[in-house]
Amino acid sequence: MIRRFVAAGLLVFLTAFSAFAVNPDEVLDNPEQEARARALSAELRCMVCQNQSIDASNAELARDLRLLVRARIKAGDTDREVLDYVVSRYGEFVLLKPRFGSKTLLLWGAPILLFLLAALVVWRFLRSAHAPDRPLSRQEEEKLKHLLSKNDAD
Repeated sequence: MIRRFVAAGLLVFLTAFSAFAVNPDEVLDNPEQEARARALSAELRCMVCQNQSIDASNAELARDLRLLVRARIKAGDTDREVLDYVVSRYGEFVLLKPRFGSKTLLLWGAPILLFLLAALVVWRFLRSAHAPDRPLSRQEEEKLKHLLSKNDAD
């Protein structure tokens, strides 16, 4: 019984959590425009919280950005134009998923480079571990014969 009560409370809390930040006075009258605004807000980083979208943040700056996005949508901007406008004012950091470009090439390429480096290290390690045996030198052969003859005598 208690488990069900806790589960129901958690479900209500988590369901309401995503809609917690957007205030009723921010919602656009046109459902299609509001859906676009919510989608764009989910792509933009709250500059105060930094690991939250402006859609989920309660910070004043996030509210201002949500209102800005909605104003640009009402003005007839496309999604791309809205994002370009916000990026022009706040920089690439405002995007939760940075665009691929010359400035973000290292950011996008780093995982691939690290994977290739790790693969190279593993390949070199395995190759050296399975290196073919080289023949013994004359000195090594004599030392081996001497050690084996010692063991046979014992």
